[in-house]
Amino acid sequence: MNGSQDGQQRRTAHGRTHAVRGSVVDVRFDGPLPEVHHRLVVGAAEKVVVEVVEHVDDRTVRGIALTSTQGLARGEAARGDGYPVRVPVGRETLGRMFNVLGETIDRKPPVEAAHRRSIHRPPVGLTDQAPQQEILHTGIKAIDLLAPLERGGKAGLFGGAGVGKTVLLMEMIRNMVAAYEGVSLFCGIGERSREAEELYREVQDAGVLDDTVLIFGQMNEAPGARFRVGHAALTMAEYFRDDAKQDVLLLIDNIFRFVQAGTEVSGLMGRFPSRLGYQPTLGTELSGLEERIANTKTGSITSVQAVYVPADDFTDPAVTHTFTHLSASIVLSRDRASQGLYPAINPLDSSSNMLSPRGVGPRHYRVARAVRETLAQYEDLKDIIAMLGIEELSREDQRVVNRARRLERFLTQPFAVTEQFTGREAQAVSLEATLRGCERVLNDAFSEYPEQALYMIGRVEQAEEQTAQKQTGAPQEPEDNA
Repeated sequence: MNGSQDGQQRRTAHGRTHAVRGSVVDVRFDGPLPEVHHRLVVGAAEKVVVEVVEHVDDRTVRGIALTSTQGLARGEAARGDGYPVRVPVGRETLGRMFNVLGETIDRKPPVEAAHRRSIHRPPVGLTDQAPQQEILHTGIKAIDLLAPLERGGKAGLFGGAGVGKTVLLMEMIRNMVAAYEGVSLFCGIGERSREAEELYREVQDAGVLDDTVLIFGQMNEAPGARFRVGHAALTMAEYFRDDAKQDVLLLIDNIFRFVQAGTEVSGLMGRFPSRLGYQPTLGTELSGLEERIANTKTGSITSVQAVYVPADDFTDPAVTHTFTHLSASIVLSRDRASQGLYPAINPLDSSSNMLSPRGVGPRHYRVARAVRETLAQYEDLKDIIAMLGIEELSREDQRVVNRARRLERFLTQPFAVTEQFTGREAQAVSLEATLRGCERVLNDAFSEYPEQALYMIGRVEQAEEQTAQKQTGAPQEPEDNA
């Protein structure tokens, strides 16, 4: 196979624009029509890139623009080179930042040596996939305990606006990429340019830029760019999985923007919307992206995806369709965020396929079940407490409430990403330290300690050390979160 052209016969086609409706462009040809998904360059300067989406009639194709169509007019020249949109793949892409067309946007020289491959590739066949049962640790207590990630699986961070999805994802990048034995790829779909620049600096400061690829379809770009940037990222990731035979950590922020871009494109193309205004092809489009994320016998792609929840409505079609593809769901709660319990992970709604005795081991499963049961009992008692007060509860229920409130605070954690705002030193905690801490809290080892002693710490022993320090005034020992 010719790596530069994906083995396709190149056939140039020439035509002229017939209609321009926002990001949708109709092009009329006199000869044979370009194939669906093929790339066209339009305009006198050939700056507008269009991907063919459908054949309108025997002379006209309709496509979505991947760049701005500003200034484009009817009758301008269009050229199809006979191949789809392609992006560079290979080790030369490491440490670089790209757009949907595979062009570098980090003010460094373009990537010349790498091969280029189509962004449209079939998913791995079921017989070629290799199911794995291995935990991927994040260093974040609430996730590792209650919604452990599966190596080679797909995990979603669900939450409305302002509950901390991007902050949590950036913290996972800092904690996981440095310890991850493989390649990391960050895909920004509908990212703000500020967030993209901050992420680049975060990855650079963490010293992991040389093992990371970043690709962005930013919020101010055409909907076609946001709609296709996920496919471009997967093409790059598939090279490292299939050719380099490595494990890939793929982080996507935000998968809802992919759905939103598809809705924009669908509306411009005149398709009749389905329920709540989404495109009728929502399920197919999302599956086409998600099903390419899979394990093989020689490598894997592990994906962590932020998912915006419109108006905190988890029955929204975009959210429910995304749920079906995931092996772990991490749900962020606005109520917990309002209480200052960060990360604002809802321990009762978050789940993982790995959380079973076989997946995580008997001890981990037992502790996680006990934590969930305690927090669920506390949730049931909240109405009684609000009406009558905690004094009206039985002694056993009061112990449950005290235990649950201490567990809630122990599952908070200071992040490196927010250190400049909170002044609290970042804490990445091992799974063993998390399990040990939860066991001690469940056994009422900290029932005499104030709740605040367990707030925003790493290891549970730090509560004892800080309390002892306050009582004696002695300097605190250096922290070790092993």
